[in-house]
Amino acid sequence: QVQLVESGGGLVHAGGSLRLSCAASGSIFSINTMGWYRQYVGKQRELVASITSDGSTNYPDSVKGRFTISRDNAKNTVYLQMNSLKPEDTAVYYCNAEIDVGGPVPYDYWGQGTHVTVSS
Repeated sequence: QVQLVESGGGLVHAGGSLRLSCAASGSIFSINTMGWYRQYVGKQRELVASITSDGSTNYPDSVKGRFTISRDNAKNTVYLQMNSLKPEDTAVYYCNAEIDVGGPVPYDYWGQGTHVTVSS
């Protein structure tokens, strides 16, 4: 059984910073791409940042230059450093990881979500 456990959400003023963490645990052979998504009320989840196993990153224009994704492969953990936060960054943030658990194909796993609220 694999679990992704997130931490680090909360309330911050506009212009402030938060750091999210997500640790994967369980029967893990390897982890491919890890990422962060966010979901606004009534909307679909959207990609915030992703990082491959060799460290290549991807960001949408809405967060580029403000958010930084990183990972610690030894700890099976991915981080999201969020700077210069804006009220429109308010959402539930979800961690995602493509994990090889020894089966024929890797599976997609999701964290439970963490709330980020940015006040104006």
